[in-house]
Amino acid sequence: MQIKFLSIALVAVFSLAAVAQTTPPRPKITGLSHMGVYTTDPAATEHYYTAILGAVKLADPENPKGVRYAFSTTQFIEVLPLPAGQTINRLDHTAWNTDNAEGMRRYLAAKGWKTPAHVDKGSDGSRWFEVRDPEGNRVQFFELPAHAQVIDAPNAIGHHIIHTGYMVHDRAKEDKFYRELLGFRPYWWGGWKPEVKIDWVAEQCPDGHDWMEYMMTRGESGMPADMTQHELGVMDHFSVGVVSVPDAYKVLEAGGRLGAQHDKAPKIGLDGKYQFNIYDPDGIRAELMNFHATEKPCCSPFTADDPAE
Repeated sequence: MQIKFLSIALVAVFSLAAVAQTTPPRPKITGLSHMGVYTTDPAATEHYYTAILGAVKLADPENPKGVRYAFSTTQFIEVLPLPAGQTINRLDHTAWNTDNAEGMRRYLAAKGWKTPAHVDKGSDGSRWFEVRDPEGNRVQFFELPAHAQVIDAPNAIGHHIIHTGYMVHDRAKEDKFYRELLGFRPYWWGGWKPEVKIDWVAEQCPDGHDWMEYMMTRGESGMPADMTQHELGVMDHFSVGVVSVPDAYKVLEAGGRLGAQHDKAPKIGLDGKYQFNIYDPDGIRAELMNFHATEKPCCSPFTADDPAE
């Protein structure tokens, strides 16, 4: 009887080991790569990203119809022409840097997530693939080329995109993707009336300090019928980290770089960090944010390390 029990136990152990061997390890997710947005006015958008935010204009190895505006060697905003029939949405995708795009594709496929059959390759040697999150948002995993072009953006108001965010209906569903599957960890959450509704949930990437922000909205799914393009642009945003938002604001103001749409002045958010919002011609929000809080945050303490330059 003992021999039979031992045999069954050994079979179970070997079966578990076989399953573990068929699931490859998850490659590193080191931080944000970029955000892809649409434009209806390429000239005005170029002025915004180069003259106002100070990014460097580059060709787009991923899409010949697109343009990149780089803040550093590893981070940029990809601007694409607005597709025919597009309504108020100006977000195409968000993207995360990984050290192995093909390895990430295999990992997600082994976990049962729908993935493409292969990674794509850019003219510069970069590799990437795209999946959908639980609410249908497009998310890319991007591997830099072996010899990435070194980008010098001396006029950039900041060189580190510390987080991105987009409209989310169901926090639990998104957590299955970002936290359970990808290993993101809690960073902070808050709301205007947190006892009634949580408005923002920050999940930090597993191998860096950049984070994804759930911008919680009304309804269970889809675009709310009363959603305006401006409101959606507030939700679909990216944030450039700086040491001092008030100082960065002074640079923009003194240089005549504030543009057409922006806050009246810097303010301290509910997370205790200084911030200043400025909008591209199609309403996508860029948020200048201090790396560190200057006041105690509401609602939740920070539960992971802050990003830095």
